[in-house]
Amino acid sequence: MAKLLVKLQRYFRRKPVRFFTLLALYLAAGSLVFLHSGFTGEPTVPGSQRSPGGGEGPGLPYLGVMQLSRGFKAAVTMPEGGRRHGPWFKSTSKELAERGKAGDYGSTRSRALRGRSGREKEEDRARYIGCYVDNTRRRTLRGMSFFDYKKMTVFRCQDNCAERGYLYAGLEFGAECYCGHKVQASNASESECNMQCKGERSNTCGGVNRLSIYRLELAQESARRYGSAIFRGCFRRPDNVSIALPVTQLMLNMSVDKCVDFCTEKEYPLSALAGTTCHCGFPTTLFTLHEREDEQLCAQKCAGEEFESCGTAEYLLVYQTQVQDNRCMDRRFLPTRAKQLVALASFPGAGNTWARHLIELATGFYTGSYYFDGSLYNKGFKGERDHWRSGRTICIKTHESGQKEIESFDSAILLIRNPYKALMAEFNRKYGGHVGFAAHAHWKGKEWPEFVANYAPWWATHTLDWLRYGKKVLVVHFEDLKRDLFVQLQRMVGLLGITACEDRLLCVEGQKDGNFKRSGLRKLEYDPYTPEMRKMISSYIKTVDTALKLRNLSGVPDDYYPR
Repeated sequence: MAKLLVKLQRYFRRKPVRFFTLLALYLAAGSLVFLHSGFTGEPTVPGSQRSPGGGEGPGLPYLGVMQLSRGFKAAVTMPEGGRRHGPWFKSTSKELAERGKAGDYGSTRSRALRGRSGREKEEDRARYIGCYVDNTRRRTLRGMSFFDYKKMTVFRCQDNCAERGYLYAGLEFGAECYCGHKVQASNASESECNMQCKGERSNTCGGVNRLSIYRLELAQESARRYGSAIFRGCFRRPDNVSIALPVTQLMLNMSVDKCVDFCTEKEYPLSALAGTTCHCGFPTTLFTLHEREDEQLCAQKCAGEEFESCGTAEYLLVYQTQVQDNRCMDRRFLPTRAKQLVALASFPGAGNTWARHLIELATGFYTGSYYFDGSLYNKGFKGERDHWRSGRTICIKTHESGQKEIESFDSAILLIRNPYKALMAEFNRKYGGHVGFAAHAHWKGKEWPEFVANYAPWWATHTLDWLRYGKKVLVVHFEDLKRDLFVQLQRMVGLLGITACEDRLLCVEGQKDGNFKRSGLRKLEYDPYTPEMRKMISSYIKTVDTALKLRNLSGVPDDYYPR
């Protein structure tokens, strides 16, 4: 063997070109194998690098990065009979027979019972309402649809429909998911919705032309959508409608699509339906969209679409179009150097980046940062590159705690969020990026328990330090900001010394999500907190609650305490 290696060495010394050619071929072959595995396998989600934006609590050790081994995920395969594309596909009797065979109708009663038990587990995010007839020519749920003939689950269907703002999710043939705002069909027998889900044996996913339908409770947390438009609600007709909504068009064959398309063409962000009249305009002090009415007051059928509501002459059904409201989009640096340094302080995962987005839109000035995050700068946070003492930004993002750092600022907006939500959000950021999600392997591995043990105490000490050492601190709860954005944003802008323009704040309400709002609807299928973790976190919540009340501030919101 040694003689062979010596001969090869001498050979390549005489002909180095051949040696480098073979080396290049070897590297190219390795690259092809790596690329192929990248397409067929599920990419790993490495731990994010430690960045200043993530912050660290005083005395907390840095939790190292753990690399995951590459997992493999089988590609979604389609049955030989072909895939269904949309609601108007006609199923042949042969296809139905094949699907019936695939559904395995044996032990129908026991499978239906298993389906019910699985549905009970889903009730925290959705409520099962029954089995319904589905017609391939006129769908029961007429929104988005998607199919997975290998890994469909009830949770996956609910999650995808809720994330897009739909109120209902339905499963059919064990592998097809349909979303919609209304259920437009008659009930069927529960025994007909007995096909096993392709991705889970413990649940049923409809049947042959039968939908198992769930009402999505979590969809209330997000904007409800109708196609490209966002449903804003039912509102009383403003006193001077011609001024509040300046563009009007009579449409005898009215439908939601026609009014939304008309206002989009006229470049208005609001579309308001009033029977056979379509109004377009902006949210203003004359029409704030703050006082919603019961949707039943707007439940008059459209002349051009019997299954849609088009409002009445007195109660308008309002949708937000895809037209951007530009009244709050201009931003710049401060014209003169700021006299005071104002901190926008929060524990990581408490919504600091979202709050920066809102403040920039509300004031028209860039916000700065104690750190530098290139991804945020590239997304439009131009103050990210400035030194935090430059004086060119309206406030400074920081996750720092400790007397020295806090006393560097003249005043502060202290953003506090439910620790259960904040810890999960920061864990997702750490292992999935600003709008990504940590992989299940991270939640199930040792990273999550270590993270909670180190970061939960910091959630409490961060708030306590700012209350103790901060010179002028305005406390804002993330949940209050989300619930009543207009009022809370007025308070924040007031501390910054800016006179709040109401029309601009109304514009912000329509553009509130921004580029760095992680979907709150993609929830884990299990509770990641153990009883020991909850006991520890509850004690920290009580400590913070007491500290707030001692300073004559309102305590933490009730939903901080798990029921």
